[in-house]
Amino acid sequence: MGRNKGNLRSVKTRKKDEYFFDYSLLFVVLFLLGFGLVMVYSASSYDASTSKSFNYDAAYFLKKQAFSGVLGIVAMFVVSFIPYRFWERFATLGYLVSAVLIVLVLTPLGIEANGARRWLNLGISVQPAEIAKLAMILFLASLICKMGKTIRTPKGFWVVAFVPVPICLMVWKITDNLSSAIIIFGIAILMLFVASPDYKRFFLIGGLVAAAAVSVVIVLQNMDTAQLQNAGFRSARIMAWLSPEDYASGTGFQTLQSLYAIGSGGLFGKGIGQSMQKLGFLPEVQNDMIFALICEELGIFGGICVILLFVLLIWRCMVIASNASDLFGALLVVGVLGHVAIQVILNIAVVTNTIPNTGISLPFISYGGSSVMFLLIEMGLVLSVGRGIRLKEKV
Repeated sequence: MGRNKGNLRSVKTRKKDEYFFDYSLLFVVLFLLGFGLVMVYSASSYDASTSKSFNYDAAYFLKKQAFSGVLGIVAMFVVSFIPYRFWERFATLGYLVSAVLIVLVLTPLGIEANGARRWLNLGISVQPAEIAKLAMILFLASLICKMGKTIRTPKGFWVVAFVPVPICLMVWKITDNLSSAIIIFGIAILMLFVASPDYKRFFLIGGLVAAAAVSVVIVLQNMDTAQLQNAGFRSARIMAWLSPEDYASGTGFQTLQSLYAIGSGGLFGKGIGQSMQKLGFLPEVQNDMIFALICEELGIFGGICVILLFVLLIWRCMVIASNASDLFGALLVVGVLGHVAIQVILNIAVVTNTIPNTGISLPFISYGGSSVMFLLIEMGLVLSVGRGIRLKEKV
């Protein structure tokens, strides 16, 4: 009888120790990654097979992306089985290391490509801006937890709001990567929004940003041609956004070709591999403009399906964040959720000419080894937070 009681007690203990693992989130991530490999091959095979730079190898970009994806998947599973609280002790170190790595871009370790010096040669090509995104999520989650109720005070709020500014300025000025700087700041603002109950300050920040954007557009519209030429390429991109047809042979060329690709795909597309715009017409189609290729080959229906997959991924992240066992875990997931959501929204907005053209990749799908690897590591953190949810507490 005593032995039976002991067995019952051990069964109860085992049930108590069962934890949640989000297989639906894992499936969506792996599906997006696999789908991305298909689209990268479709987008890049023509250019790679006709270029001496890539040894006339049609699968050149596919192989590199697949290698980064495999490394990322291994890292994701390793991170998912490490308790997420373990990483809190490295939060400050990560923030400092990311700053150092950005500066190292200026040294001989820096790699220049397409007129920009944004990568480091560390045995493999790594983009410090991607490391900075992950480091910022960890550091802000740790900082907000340590501040506690202090974050509700004006001083606490503005201290947290200022934390990402140095990294954002370094990413922008040193690596000339304004889009990544905007994403890092956007992640920080979203985490602060979740942690702070006073929303008036966010309306103030949003109002100031909107006023500044409108002011820039008005000033540019009142400039003559000579002044616009001296204003820099970002000003030219804003003007091309307002009227791409007037800049069809210059800064508006990529945007117009993207819109042609989306329009020519119709409802169900031309079929995978049948794109015409990838045949030398649409620049960087495997990178920032891959959503246009998806719409051309799979139609508006295919594009909507991709968006719905991202919505599902974000929803699963929200479920994990709302059921996380502590604030640190919830903030980690919110940071990752923000990273993915901001990049998806901005990438699709650029491709459809909703906002001015800027280099932002589509998560898990666009070509880019650093982006894929660190996004998968972030997903590992989300899965780790999910594993901290006991099944009896899961909603």
